[in-house]
Amino acid sequence: MITQSSPWQNRVRRLGVFLLVWGVAALFLIPFLWMVSSSLKPNYQIFATPPQWIPNPPQWQNYTEALTMLPFGRYVVNTAIITIAVIFGHLLSCTLIAYAFARLRAPGRDTLFIVVLATMMLPYPVTMVPLYVLFNWLDWINTFLPLTVPAFFGSAFYIFLLRQFFMTVPRDLEDAARIDGANTLQIIFRIMTPLALPAMVTVAIFSFQAAWNDFLAPLIYLQQPDLYTVTLGLQFFRSTFTTNWAYLMAASLATSLPMILLFFVAQRYFIEGISLGGMKG
Repeated sequence: MITQSSPWQNRVRRLGVFLLVWGVAALFLIPFLWMVSSSLKPNYQIFATPPQWIPNPPQWQNYTEALTMLPFGRYVVNTAIITIAVIFGHLLSCTLIAYAFARLRAPGRDTLFIVVLATMMLPYPVTMVPLYVLFNWLDWINTFLPLTVPAFFGSAFYIFLLRQFFMTVPRDLEDAARIDGANTLQIIFRIMTPLALPAMVTVAIFSFQAAWNDFLAPLIYLQQPDLYTVTLGLQFFRSTFTTNWAYLMAASLATSLPMILLFFVAQRYFIEGISLGGMKG
């Protein structure tokens, strides 16, 4: 016999879920709040015991000094150029490849898709040396090309995400478009792409985050300081013997704002894209 929960039990259950969600959220928010607090402190207050959460007094000049002592404007421009190119490359290539895996019929299609997914198992250090040899042979070292061109050849995770979304779209839409004389590219860009907007926004957010926060690849391929990205610029606050933690926290927070703002602006599409991307295998 099925018994219904009383209103009191439902309220207790909702309260428990609410407290659990806030508890998990606090685990992620505490480091961020500590970074905000540390960015407004002198160095000696950052390591005070017991920890001092509220700066006394707030050192607002940490932001201006941290962002002006180095050419962060140039670093932001360099990072933006790389990030925009990576986002465009991933959206273009992954959309075409994902549609082919989802809709087009060809011998060995599913086997090839498994091979593409298998590349996700390869850690970056495994391919780091061969890629460096290849890009050095192409004379691309100390340019943005090694950081942007690979995006135009697709990414296994983004291909998988978009393929899952394309498989949820009814085939009747494509059949109607073909009857009207549309070719494959017209179907992709005029029908499938608008329908896949949540999934594509999700890919754009992931690409933005990966390119904006990338440290290892720019460290390997960029040698001239005027080509440095934001992540490389932050390393100037660390030296062999000392680290200016207040300036490092201030610059880190300032350079993280674009990514935070992007997520809040596009979070509705992001959540929808994640949920819809896993609906059909």
